[in-house]
Amino acid sequence: MFNDNSGGNEPVARPRLLDTLRQQIRYLHYSLRTEEAYVYWVRAFIRFNDLRHPADLAQAEVESFLTWLATDRQVAPGTHKQALSALLFLYQKVLRQQLPWMEEIGRPRTERRLPVVLSVDEVLAVLMQLDLQQQQQQLQLQQQQQQAQQAVPHALLGRLLYGTGMRLLEGLRLRVKDIDFDRRAVIVREGKGFKDRVVMLPAALETPLHEHLSAVQALWAQDRADGLPGVHVPNALARKYPRAAESWTWHWVFPQAKLSQDPRGGGLRRHHVLEGNFQRAFKRALEDAGIHKPASPHTLRHSFATHLLQSGYDIRTVQELLGHADVSTTMIYTHVLRLGGGAVRSPLDNMAVLKPAAPASSPHSGAMATTPAPMRYPASGKPATVRPAREPEPPCYRVASRPFRPTPNCSAAATSAS
Repeated sequence: MFNDNSGGNEPVARPRLLDTLRQQIRYLHYSLRTEEAYVYWVRAFIRFNDLRHPADLAQAEVESFLTWLATDRQVAPGTHKQALSALLFLYQKVLRQQLPWMEEIGRPRTERRLPVVLSVDEVLAVLMQLDLQQQQQQLQLQQQQQQAQQAVPHALLGRLLYGTGMRLLEGLRLRVKDIDFDRRAVIVREGKGFKDRVVMLPAALETPLHEHLSAVQALWAQDRADGLPGVHVPNALARKYPRAAESWTWHWVFPQAKLSQDPRGGGLRRHHVLEGNFQRAFKRALEDAGIHKPASPHTLRHSFATHLLQSGYDIRTVQELLGHADVSTTMIYTHVLRLGGGAVRSPLDNMAVLKPAAPASSPHSGAMATTPAPMRYPASGKPATVRPAREPEPPCYRVASRPFRPTPNCSAAATSAS
């Protein structure tokens, strides 16, 4: 696209819309994942409207696109909200349009779901399967005569995620400098919301991490000997500290075996292990362990929080470890605690016998035997009037503490109970 220049004869090229969108996202220091998602939805919106420019579209086209996502594509409410946020960012931050209809667009209702949680035995089974995968991968590398290459430490990464409650991407982005063995702490840099936090370093992982970092340091030394560029460092640190990218302290804790292209320029670099690699390994470990739950690597984080609460730690401590801004987000794990073995005991479990007591033998079929009331004589010596026998009582269900007799009038019992 070109724009006429009144000061000269040659036209001046206008930047493409998607390039302008990327520039604005980077200007506001949004993450790379947000940039990829917004570019994807804006491109889909333009293609949905037959490649028309968004400046020529209005509320009807935006609502039609969102309706198509909800009805035809049947996307989840979170995906629907992400597409709406991308379009609002396009019109407000890129096209600089503040139109009244933007506030009138309906927002999808967010549904809070209970997280999937694995038991301690299930977590152990998954980690053991990751160990077996790593051993098989290392054996294959030895058979291929690739002695210098190490298997991807998925088992160590899984234990670190479960032992610290980190998100998958937070664990993959760890640098060597972020692990403090003296304080037994791990510093999570630029977590969700660009917030830093400190989590504990499990004592069981100190020795495995030392051994793993020794192998990683050998790979780092080989990169320096080969003259390869250093790892990616955030912001302008590469200009302020030119040798930071090649230093050992900034190296990845979980580096990738092969070089990859820097997504924001910079040529070939050694990136950290990709998310998809661990996600596929985790899914395979679930299948091999025979666990039929819709679990993912993020389930290790849910299990970490739930098991801490079950161990008696207060919810504020768990909130700090998870990095939640509001304690209401952490409260979701208290709902999980009310399910399963630690829940309220059902009254059905308090019954010792589920069948009614056997009636006493009686010559009359269908009637229960009753004992006649004894004759009582007052002091005057005259016999008292014989009391009639009581009506037979309904069958008694024996409970642990006292007998419970069902009320014949169910509606009356329900009214009194309410």
